[in-house]
Amino acid sequence: MGRYILIVDDDALMRSFLSTVLMEEGHHTEEAGSGKEGLARFLDTEFDLVITDLRMPDLSGLDLMQAGKEARPDTKWVVITAFGSIGNAVEAMKAGASDYLTKPFHNPDELRHVIRRVLREAEAEQTISLLAEELGRQFPPVEMIFLGEKMQQVYRMAQEVAPTPATVLISGPSGTGKELVARAIHQMSPRQNKPFVAVHCAALAETLLESELFGHERGAFTGAVAARKGRFELADGGTLFLDEIGEVPPSVQVKLLRVLQEREFERVGGMKSISVDVRVISATNKDLTAEVSSCRFREDLFYRLNVFPIRLPSLVERREAIVPLVEFFAKKFAATFGKKADGITPAAKSALLEYGWPGNIRELRNVIERAIILSGRKIDAIHLNLENPAEPPHTGEGLLQRRERETIRKVLAEEGGNRRKAAQTLGISLRTLQYRIKEYGL
Repeated sequence: MGRYILIVDDDALMRSFLSTVLMEEGHHTEEAGSGKEGLARFLDTEFDLVITDLRMPDLSGLDLMQAGKEARPDTKWVVITAFGSIGNAVEAMKAGASDYLTKPFHNPDELRHVIRRVLREAEAEQTISLLAEELGRQFPPVEMIFLGEKMQQVYRMAQEVAPTPATVLISGPSGTGKELVARAIHQMSPRQNKPFVAVHCAALAETLLESELFGHERGAFTGAVAARKGRFELADGGTLFLDEIGEVPPSVQVKLLRVLQEREFERVGGMKSISVDVRVISATNKDLTAEVSSCRFREDLFYRLNVFPIRLPSLVERREAIVPLVEFFAKKFAATFGKKADGITPAAKSALLEYGWPGNIRELRNVIERAIILSGRKIDAIHLNLENPAEPPHTGEGLLQRRERETIRKVLAEEGGNRRKAAQTLGISLRTLQYRIKEYGL
């Protein structure tokens, strides 16, 4: 794909030569005959690359680059200098140029090689940036995960244990963010540049789970046409996260105990012992002490896993986190669906704060995703579709509807019955308000 390239040089023949070679490569070029003209064009149009001569009468290439980098730091720069002035090129490289060319050029391939390399680097940097942005969209930032006093206590525990090799057991209701906390511990640990490998134990049958964890040799079972590494090998040097550890069957529990004790195992169908250096973090929504008492979970394995226990509170135990999480998820899904997140109405906020959240953060995330799809810009209570299971419907009307009706009644009274002003205060359209007034018999 062609890139947009600006050529700045007071030598018209040089500009023409550079433009011809670059257009043959499929790029789009613009030319400027002076540093000042180049800066004006640069600020007016977004370029992927600027090629500039260093010595120009009104504004030097170095000054142009410094001004350009301040305005658009991601743009790449290649500078041109005379053969006997390599020191100027070195100075430009220190100031942020990606490469330099010396004139006179002996071969157009010299120019093509430099430009291709610089543009490849730019593309790689853009890809890395997009991947980081995607990860940021998938996982809330640390400050979002640990919102609220109770989660701040969890954060302090995570900070204490992260630098150590200790095995961690994270417990708490489903949907409270156990994997996110495990990832945060990994990122704060010396293993942060090594793999973080997650296994959801409840999702796999007994035979598949054993193979998934420890790998298998060729011919170990029907369909094993080639040897395969397990998650322990893939996580070597890093962190292995075992989610829903309470669902692991007894036969696999025995093998897990051995790995934790001896740091070695055999693949399914194999005889060779494989040693690994893996930090294990496990998670459960079960009471493992009760599972041990009922002989469904090995006591010796429990003690190996429970070296450093961390319990996560439910969402209703940290209600102060609800609104910030709603705002985070609203922006996330608005960007995904190409919509504009414009906050939430008072009625929606009230509904969100009073709801019981049996599914915790996972349920909140799904509710906001649906609300963004249904809403125009601002999330209204009607977009949430919440019904508190702890408070059954009354006289054929749900808690959410009662709350919304009372909010509309109150705002209408405050605005002296002016529907247009009431709609603005509620953050909904006049048409939506009129529909609600009719629906609720106001």
